[in-house]
Amino acid sequence: MRIESDLKLGFKDVMIRPKRSTLKSRSQVSLQREFKFLHANNSWEGIPVIAANMDTVGTFNMATALAKNKLITAIHKHYSITDWNAFIANAPKDIGDYIAISTGIKPKDVKKLASILEVNSTIKFICIDVANGYSERFADFVKQTRETYPNKVIIAGNVVTGEMVEELLLAGSDIIKVGIGPGSVCTTRVKTGVGYPQLSAIIECAEAAHGLGGQIISDGGCSSPGDIAKAFGAGADFVMLGGMLAGHNESGGELVERNGKPFKQFYGMSSTTAMKKHVGEVAEYRASEGKIVEVPFRGDVETTLQDILGGLRSTCTYVGALRLKELTKRTTFIRVAEQENRIYTE
Repeated sequence: MRIESDLKLGFKDVMIRPKRSTLKSRSQVSLQREFKFLHANNSWEGIPVIAANMDTVGTFNMATALAKNKLITAIHKHYSITDWNAFIANAPKDIGDYIAISTGIKPKDVKKLASILEVNSTIKFICIDVANGYSERFADFVKQTRETYPNKVIIAGNVVTGEMVEELLLAGSDIIKVGIGPGSVCTTRVKTGVGYPQLSAIIECAEAAHGLGGQIISDGGCSSPGDIAKAFGAGADFVMLGGMLAGHNESGGELVERNGKPFKQFYGMSSTTAMKKHVGEVAEYRASEGKIVEVPFRGDVETTLQDILGGLRSTCTYVGALRLKELTKRTTFIRVAEQENRIYTE
């Protein structure tokens, strides 16, 4: 046993220090980025915000809405092959640039991934998604996937430390998903005691990834546009959102009514609800590591997107960043004991 005593921080522990700016308007700020990838022989251009691959968020309807703004949706892994083929047949022609196929690491997952890509070869991203990215088996699976799909952009995760980021990049990943336990419906930290404050995880993992020419996704922990800005400021190349995109027309989850007001269900993919829905039960050797909540219904996701992207543009004007790419270099974090005046709260 050992104790690391150096300070680790989450989004709530810091704010971004304003700096002199020559920008005259938020409209001058460009949120688009272009990336070339470590292994995949292609590039991508768009706004690097990703809808999480949860069945209450990462839906085909969400993908259609987000692609209009050049944002990515990581499609949840519980759609059938027939569902996929029907969606691609009616989707915009460039949809392949703005969706990721999510897959587990079991033999049945390998077969399903191959079947989807056989018919839909234009899809650019593969998201290899497990709760614990530290197993040797996971790294081996990444190597096999890279050998099978040399020109696909491979996302792998989740991890929170630099050494594992490096290992997964060397194994064949292009982008590493960073975050263990920060999500709003994740209970991993409570059930297992395992985790890492998200801001520090981003800083450490981004340094490791960028040193090898890879990228990272900050996955989880954002509850406001300001948190997304902090994630980018800390070095994240992409930011993945779950709860902030839940509760919309395009989101999954059952619509329910409480005291005359509409709500939508939102739950973690390791929750009892998700496991019973998709595998029939919670296996006797594991515990639920997620919860189910009811999110106030928020209508079309376009309104929320405007709020998120507008907040990011505003952050950039406060620190003098003409482009989102410049935000990290223009960011200085200050530690704080409070974030906002909460005298009037709903």
